[in-house]
Amino acid sequence: MKAVHEYSVGVTWTGNRGTGTSTYRSYGRDHTVRAEGKSTIDGSSDPTFHGDADRWNPEELLLAALSQCHMLSYLHVAARHGVTVTAYADEATGTMEQSGESGRFTGAVLRPRVTIADPAQSKRAQSLHAEAAAACFIAASVNFPVDHQPVILVEGA
Repeated sequence: MKAVHEYSVGVTWTGNRGTGTSTYRSYGRDHTVRAEGKSTIDGSSDPTFHGDADRWNPEELLLAALSQCHMLSYLHVAARHGVTVTAYADEATGTMEQSGESGRFTGAVLRPRVTIADPAQSKRAQSLHAEAAAACFIAASVNFPVDHQPVILVEGA
């Protein structure tokens, strides 16, 4: 049986500086992203594209979604396999190439640092990243490679 999940978000442009999009540099890229019952995210474009560096841009949000999805998938498979994770942090990077008016992500690298309780589970904890990667809905939805460079640490070591 196939399960279908639907999601809704609203995006509202807030960058009209009084003349709309009369010229490329006349308008702000500021916008808000919202979903019912959640805090609003202040968005913009990357500063390279005349955006506000203090706001999230779509490229960062895509990378954050990949990192979050892998983390949540990893925590799930770790629990299922009896590996106790006590801490998890990721420093993800992504690469986008631009050609003229178009651009696309060409890759992302996730660098999860996972702390586990039992040193005897280190090898298993490392191997679970492949299972988590296969289970990540966001990674399965993108058309560029998502590499993983995990580090397993042992609590108290």
